[in-house]
Amino acid sequence: MLDITLTLLFMVVGYLLGTIPTGYLVARLRGVNIQEVGSGNIGATNVLRTLGWLPAALVMVFDPLKGALATLLPTLLGASNWTVALAGLAAVVGNSFNVFLRLRGGKGIATSIGVFVVVDPLTSLLCVLVGLFTILVSRYVSLGSIVGMFSLPLFVIAGGNFPVSHLFLAVCLSALTIFRHRDNVKRLLAGTERRLGQKVAPPS
Repeated sequence: MLDITLTLLFMVVGYLLGTIPTGYLVARLRGVNIQEVGSGNIGATNVLRTLGWLPAALVMVFDPLKGALATLLPTLLGASNWTVALAGLAAVVGNSFNVFLRLRGGKGIATSIGVFVVVDPLTSLLCVLVGLFTILVSRYVSLGSIVGMFSLPLFVIAGGNFPVSHLFLAVCLSALTIFRHRDNVKRLLAGTERRLGQKVAPPS
């Protein structure tokens, strides 16, 4: 019972860390409601398209930190691998389905990377490299995000000798990425997805 209680506690903490709306707050400092411009997403990509590189860089720094902290806390306190995995997953869910923003939020890619960096740094690096390469070749951030996160469980399996909790977390993060990018997938297939560098109408 104590393990279950601790796991639930870390999941709640992880979720609340994930709900810190970095993109929303950064945009508000510029007098913009990021949910009303561009795609309406609070992630770094929409912040980049609507507000520029500096605000987007802040989001790209702090969003992974949320995920890393959510998994680092139970890790440092000696919690089980399953507790760490569930706490990290909760952080990504909090980022993507933010109860304080009417269950809206970001796509969760940066937070997912932060989560898995603590769990498996090498696999996370490989995942990031695959994603960045895809973005550089295609100039589609959404495609790079999908391909990079889809490769995550594949790299876990390829590494061998992995805890089942690691594979569970990787599969969940990959599935959540695809679900959150379902509209992007439709636009990619239709040829209407924005490429990296394309601007949206400036916020009024």
